[in-house]
Amino acid sequence: MSIPKEPRQIMINIMYLVLTALLALNVSAEIFNAFKVVDKSMERSNLALDQSNDKMPKAIKDGAKKKESLAVYAERVDPTRQLSTEFDGYIQHIIDTMINITGGYLNDPETGLPTEKLKGEKEKNVTTRLLVDKGVGEAIKAKILEYRDKYTKFFDTADVSKFSKDISLSIDDETWKKKKKKSWAEMNFNHMPLQAAIPILRKIQNDNKNTEATILNYLAGKVGTTTDAVFEEFMVVSAAKKSYVIKGDTYEADIFLSAAAGSDSKTSISINVDGRSLPVGADGVAKYTAATGSVGIRKYNASINVTNPVTGETNTFKNEFEYEVGERSVSVSATKMNVFYMGVPNPVEVSAAGVPSNQVQVNMSGGGGGSISRNSDGTFTVTVTSQTKKDEFAYINVSAPGLTAQKAFRTKRIPDPAAKLSNSGGGAMSSGEFKAQRGLFAVLENFDFDAKCEIIGYQLVRVPRRQDPQPATNRGGPYGAEAKAIVDQAKAGDTYYFEDVKAKCPGDAQGRNINQLVFKIN
Repeated sequence: MSIPKEPRQIMINIMYLVLTALLALNVSAEIFNAFKVVDKSMERSNLALDQSNDKMPKAIKDGAKKKESLAVYAERVDPTRQLSTEFDGYIQHIIDTMINITGGYLNDPETGLPTEKLKGEKEKNVTTRLLVDKGVGEAIKAKILEYRDKYTKFFDTADVSKFSKDISLSIDDETWKKKKKKSWAEMNFNHMPLQAAIPILRKIQNDNKNTEATILNYLAGKVGTTTDAVFEEFMVVSAAKKSYVIKGDTYEADIFLSAAAGSDSKTSISINVDGRSLPVGADGVAKYTAATGSVGIRKYNASINVTNPVTGETNTFKNEFEYEVGERSVSVSATKMNVFYMGVPNPVEVSAAGVPSNQVQVNMSGGGGGSISRNSDGTFTVTVTSQTKKDEFAYINVSAPGLTAQKAFRTKRIPDPAAKLSNSGGGAMSSGEFKAQRGLFAVLENFDFDAKCEIIGYQLVRVPRRQDPQPATNRGGPYGAEAKAIVDQAKAGDTYYFEDVKAKCPGDAQGRNINQLVFKIN
């Protein structure tokens, strides 16, 4: 019994979606859903590998009974499986630990039962603290190297150089050094959301199971089960390069049986997809491609005919597969509101699903005198210098290979602040409280930005009962000497008018008129 020589290809390319999401300028809800899809796909792939590997030991041990000299290969079966189980449990414990630290899973509000949604799916502290700062990530790396060495010892000495390259469980030190990261763990887990880190760990589990399959396949070849017999149970596998395909790209998948037989094998196989015959390579794998002219779910049926070389009997195995064709998309949203204000930094989020961040260009055009800059956390900040006119907009432009997008925004000055005296906009006030105030101040009400406006001047008029008005011109918000003098004269029955109140806010070239205040002294 054999499996493909490179079973790792079953999952390697599906990680493209994860990497794409991580490179996106912002990890949106849609991208987190994509992480969950990848995680589920890996869980299913791992289950399929377990089912396939479970069938191998008996066949190897039965094959070893033909000759006494083959017993040595049968003796390596159980240790191989034990190594795989130990390593899988080690990684699963790390996954479970991070999930538990972040609160586990959300409960369904109606049934009260746990759902599949993680409470801490966006949590980055646990991955960084545990896997990077506390060294668990580097411990994983050490385990991978340790178990790779242990697996290699199951090959005959003469076969190590030939077969060790097929071991999927390995470490790529070149990439993280080339990217000038401090370590392998930092490259893979630093500031990685929990929902994104879990598929990476599942991928490591997948590599381990693929390595187990490689060893079992090697042992099966040594005892002759790959040439002397055709097993009764087979599993049709579709290993897609990408499970989510961008419109215009080519969908590509490998179709094969988990117990594959190559073109040079005594076992004859033929592979068809939707009635179309595919050429079978020496490794028993047929390549399937399909054009992706429109978006949506696509399905195809694969069938494999296997002819027993001894009996001549032909068995047919069928399965249906599906993939989704999507489009590259860009989302641009102002974090606080759908307008840009003069004088303050306006936060903006840009999501570019399916596009690496180094291929995305963002700039501004149109009215408002706007400019946009990228922040260290992947968000952007917009600044504008003037208001847009009627039918005029400021535009954020996003471009990348295969797509362009533009989002229109209006620009405005900061809304008028409200002039206040003792947190009051006017009305009755006792003479004692009125005299205790130091002057007017400006308040921006119901404004989400951190901005401060200042009072730059006003006309204060005291109107005593049955007496002439007493005016005073004041510069700034606090009372000057002239204004303070008439404030100190306040007594019951007086009326005070704050007129021609002017304020200046961030982004203003000059002061603006705001509300007047009238106070009746009692």
